[in-house]
Amino acid sequence: MWLFFTLATTFIWGLAELFYKKGANPDEKFAHLKICVSVGIIMGMHAIFTLLTQDIGYDPINLVRYLPVSLCYILSMAFSFFGMRFIEESISDPIENTSGAIVSLMCVIILGETIATGSIIAIVIIVIGILGLGFLENNGDTDRKKKLGKKMAIIAFAMPFCYATLDALGTFLDIYYLEMETSPLANVNEATIEEVANTSYELTFFICAILLLLFMWSRGVKFELPKQRDKVLAGVCETAGQFTYVYAMSGNGAIAAPIISAVCVVSLTLSRIFLKEKLTRKQYLFLFLVIAGILILATIEGD
Repeated sequence: MWLFFTLATTFIWGLAELFYKKGANPDEKFAHLKICVSVGIIMGMHAIFTLLTQDIGYDPINLVRYLPVSLCYILSMAFSFFGMRFIEESISDPIENTSGAIVSLMCVIILGETIATGSIIAIVIIVIGILGLGFLENNGDTDRKKKLGKKMAIIAFAMPFCYATLDALGTFLDIYYLEMETSPLANVNEATIEEVANTSYELTFFICAILLLLFMWSRGVKFELPKQRDKVLAGVCETAGQFTYVYAMSGNGAIAAPIISAVCVVSLTLSRIFLKEKLTRKQYLFLFLVIAGILILATIEGD
């Protein structure tokens, strides 16, 4: 069953990226905040369902203790949602998926871990792909500067990198939080530590969603959840993917991880089919370098 959950996670998260992009209207000033609210509400509902149906012995102090990790993930998604308003999903998603490479580098630099030669080669391939995309962005192969202005074009292109960095930091911190020997989480054991961490994250996202909702209402921005179809579907897919991910990784994580890393391939394919995104041949070349590097790194690190 682990293979079924692995493939389901890959497709569901790829589908989530499609709905994120559809909900990120560039002409809607607070579109990125509305996506955050929609996702936060869905995650909050799932967290409450978990607390009501599973005996994980949840201690509310974990909301505070897990807050550094939760904020890294939530802020990274907020940056991603903002960037989606202006950047093609075909470009932003592969860049965001380089967070795994950043985590590997952080483990080497901060924890002193060694890195395999194959992983180094994969990271170099990813860097070449990203540098190539950056070069094309700044040398006339896109018309983003004409549409947005130079300053806004730079900010928009920086958003996927902000996501990757913060997501990598959250993942790096999880190494500490999800180890029983070092975890500061209260009232957890080997069977519940991941559920407690995920519930803390979802409840924090829910609280942030309420605060953002109040902020938008104070600015006179209307938000009616039933009318946010694409944003709600994105939240449902994100939460469902998180659910299947746990079962995928618990079965055969070494094989599941590189398969799930292919979510950016799913996202690129869906964006090309449903969003009619068209890139230049040079952009596709560098994107495939990034994706190839991600898959190689995930395969090596998963062994």
